[in-house]
Amino acid sequence: MIEKAPKIVFNEDLLRIIKFIQSQGKLKVLKKIEENYLYWDKIKYLNDVNFDSKKLWMATKSIRKIQAIQAKIHDIYYEFNITKHLQQKLHYLDHNFGAGFQKEELLSELDKQQYLTNALMEESIFSSMIEGATTTRVQAKDMLRKNKSPKNKSEQMILNNYETIQYISEHKTEDISIQKLYEIHRLVTKNTLAEDKIGVFRNNNDIHVMNEITGDIVHTPPNFKKLDKLMESFCDFFNNNPKDNFIHPIVKASILHFFIGYIHPFVDGNGRTARAIFYWYLLKNGYWLVEYLSISRVIMKTKIQYEKAYIYAEIDEMDITYFIHYQTKVLTQAFEDLKKYVSQKKEEENELSLFYKEPNINDRQAQILFWINENENRHFSVKEIETIFSITNQTARIDLESLVERNILRKVHINKKTANYWKGDEFDKIFS
Repeated sequence: MIEKAPKIVFNEDLLRIIKFIQSQGKLKVLKKIEENYLYWDKIKYLNDVNFDSKKLWMATKSIRKIQAIQAKIHDIYYEFNITKHLQQKLHYLDHNFGAGFQKEELLSELDKQQYLTNALMEESIFSSMIEGATTTRVQAKDMLRKNKSPKNKSEQMILNNYETIQYISEHKTEDISIQKLYEIHRLVTKNTLAEDKIGVFRNNNDIHVMNEITGDIVHTPPNFKKLDKLMESFCDFFNNNPKDNFIHPIVKASILHFFIGYIHPFVDGNGRTARAIFYWYLLKNGYWLVEYLSISRVIMKTKIQYEKAYIYAEIDEMDITYFIHYQTKVLTQAFEDLKKYVSQKKEEENELSLFYKEPNINDRQAQILFWINENENRHFSVKEIETIFSITNQTARIDLESLVERNILRKVHINKKTANYWKGDEFDKIFS
């Protein structure tokens, strides 16, 4: 639980501190507060020769209040600040996530379709893990690549997220509606919830967000009787961004993400729905690079910060800047992860040259052989190759069978219809 901040007491002393802060933009302690958009629980430990931490918080909060943009979704009022630091982050993301030569150059270094498939898998896996899915990445990817049926609820959650992201990709240019929200929820919760709770808003107030360790209630969502009007207002906010009241798309996507979690319109699956909506809104507004990122992987690594961003916003008078600030950090880190992946792929390309020395080896086959060389216990099925490379079943089969004919791979039958392809007897002789 987070300590609530002291109430602001306006007097001449506070006004003097506010004026001092406004005139001292480069002061180290002030820079730290702005760059990290700190709440009272952090500011109270900061020391400055000019004033104590309590006065520093009061002055900081007062300035934020004065500069804040006020808005509402139906009858829920909120506010947010676009600080100088946040502006810099948004500019960086705009520069790297929009269309342009630099971005095309970045992605030309990898097979776009192959990485897109991998990114969708990563996103679906980690979005499920945030909500408690317990399978490993290896097991989950194996299920998705080989088109296996889920064995348990965790695997079902991952498959659901995978299909949800594919659905959003297909509908990314469209507006949202209550029916599409229902469809998103139906996709993320299929076979994990009772049928009468899938694709419908909750019909009671028995839902609370709990602290998993202490069992304390962290958040109580709005009354279920308000849900229809709240979510109609939410859809209208998603679909419209008028010039006279423009909100930066990344800021707006973050607000939309926050409000699915805050309103909690469904019995379960709100977190997965919220991340799907965040993803959808950015794609709809031209941030095409998002499709190649695993945003949820970064959230999973910083889950405590993710949860705190929600709590800070609610206990600090619905100042959603905390959540916007967190989301821009997530996007930035996800982009850095993509750049590292591209660098690794470039190194792999150099190593792939070994496998082209054998006549009539295509790019897909070279990649398969590279993976087996990296892990001699790895094996493939036709369905897995079909999924990885987004090719037809027949093309995948031809790729594998031609390697079997040369004893580079060996075929091991599982049953009359299915077989796995393993490292063959001639592999080491040819590629040593």
